[in-house]
Amino acid sequence: MARRTLAGTATVSGTGLHTGAKTTVQIGPGESGSGIRFQRTDLPGQPFVTARVAQVEATERRTGLADGSAAVQTVEHLLGALFAEQIDDAVITIDGPEPPILDGSFQPWIEAIDQAGIRELTGDPVVIRVTAPFTVEEGDARYVVAPASNFQVTGTIEWSHPVIGRQSLSVTMTPDSFRREIAPARTFGFVHEVAALQARGLLQGATPDVAVVLSETGIASGTLRWPDEFVRHKIGDIVGDLSLLGARIEGHVIAERPSHQGNLALARALARLALRSDPRRLDVTAIMDVLPHRYPFLLVDRVLEIEPGKRLVGIKNVTINEPFFQGHFPGHPIMPGVLIVEAMAQAGGMLLMDNFDDPGSKVVYFAALDGVKFRRPVVPGDQLRFELELLQFRGRTCRMKGQALVEGRVVCEAEMLATVVDR
Repeated sequence: MARRTLAGTATVSGTGLHTGAKTTVQIGPGESGSGIRFQRTDLPGQPFVTARVAQVEATERRTGLADGSAAVQTVEHLLGALFAEQIDDAVITIDGPEPPILDGSFQPWIEAIDQAGIRELTGDPVVIRVTAPFTVEEGDARYVVAPASNFQVTGTIEWSHPVIGRQSLSVTMTPDSFRREIAPARTFGFVHEVAALQARGLLQGATPDVAVVLSETGIASGTLRWPDEFVRHKIGDIVGDLSLLGARIEGHVIAERPSHQGNLALARALARLALRSDPRRLDVTAIMDVLPHRYPFLLVDRVLEIEPGKRLVGIKNVTINEPFFQGHFPGHPIMPGVLIVEAMAQAGGMLLMDNFDDPGSKVVYFAALDGVKFRRPVVPGDQLRFELELLQFRGRTCRMKGQALVEGRVVCEAEMLATVVDR
């Protein structure tokens, strides 16, 4: 099983559902291991927004991502199509805040992927395997997740409406089954909600052609593609939201009354499961789901071992390309000791965040450092190994002890007092 990306590029233009912005999207190949990334070509510096759980900033009626001032709304349909086609790496350029809604389904994005083609990359995809059942509840949404040898989604929805009622469907996700059972299913909404949502700045690009619109007694526009088109679309939304894990899934998701907020709570639970069961499979993008730090200040490359509530081992590969070597010191590069402590503290932050259900909404403040000692210089080519031990944890405050080692020899050690606060 190899990683997959797009062979070429495909272009799609149209109007965003919620912003009403007219945008052009190009989906194209990405480098192996880079994941799915949006690039806002209309903003200064053309910033990227990584399609990961940590970047979620909106869940009302859509899934929206943001990184700093760069945001992309209503990404779930495009991401659902990419995930279903097992695309691991891609760059999606967009000249506005929201991909086009098109016909409200996943189908136009599947057709764009067909236009671009698919090719394999070097490297293995990350796979999250569910090894024991667990449940997640968020508002009215409830999920049961069970072990399975493939990715299966069973969805159930219930609306007190004569056209919807209670609908259930189970789909074993493959590229073919997604195309056949899910992709043409459109989003839907109710006439009586439109004015209130538009008053809150949503649905600015809504027309009867981009969704199934329901009156109080029936369908206000168009005809259904399936009688249970509604639950099919909800299952597609689950697939799109779970794509923000940056990993393929082996497990059976059973969803009752799913919502975007619930889907993302489920994604965070699966991310914690992956971290606990096999942290070596988590690359730096997975670390960014937990830590808020970004280049050039993200100083942990990989987590090697973790015992929840006890200890963690992580690494940082130090190269001459680190920006601090330009000035520290010219012709005599040495990693600043304060950054070794910072890197060790970030590894400790990974250990702390494992205790919280929603680490993306938290940040760690370090309050005190004791017994800091620098034993040896760290230079380009060294690999720092951080070993963190949790000494005490009360409420949101903890004390931990850390060592940084190079080739088995201690280069730095310290005790740290930290507090977890809301972002």
